[in-house]
Amino acid sequence: MNASGPLARAESLITVIPDYPSPGIQFRDITPLLADAAALRVVIDALIAPFAGTFDVVAGVEARGFLLAAAAAIAADTGVVPVRKAGKLPRPAAAVEYALEYGHATIEVHDDLPRGTRVLLVDDVLATGGTLAAAHELFAAVGAQVTGTAVLLELEALGGREVLSRVERDIHTVFRV
Repeated sequence: MNASGPLARAESLITVIPDYPSPGIQFRDITPLLADAAALRVVIDALIAPFAGTFDVVAGVEARGFLLAAAAAIAADTGVVPVRKAGKLPRPAAAVEYALEYGHATIEVHDDLPRGTRVLLVDDVLATGGTLAAAHELFAAVGAQVTGTAVLLELEALGGREVLSRVERDIHTVFRV
């Protein structure tokens, strides 16, 4: 990580928890950053700045992506769309199943977005890229256009950028480790 100024301060609030949830994992806890209003504002502005004027709504991936997407939507004066885990939406939804290193998962979005809606996709972490790539497929299925992907933290060693770049050219991360 190599941010400067207010972003460096925000980055310093991301706590590393060793061996969580299993031995050898260095979990990045963004909770202290979320609790600090100034730091949160700085990272939200950094998330959306490269995409100003290119999106109609911000979509957040469950669960921490919801928090960032909602704040980004308010900052950009747009709406927010939740990308949920399977079975969490009460109305008709489009679904995409994707592979994880330990199995499969499904994400869903309501299928009533107006066709052609321009979506900024936001999440907290880019790890292996599977969830974000599936979200791209999901929005294509409902006729929406993802105009960019913004992520708070990229874990470079896990190769998610390579996976995501198969479906997305415009990937922006605020911090990289």
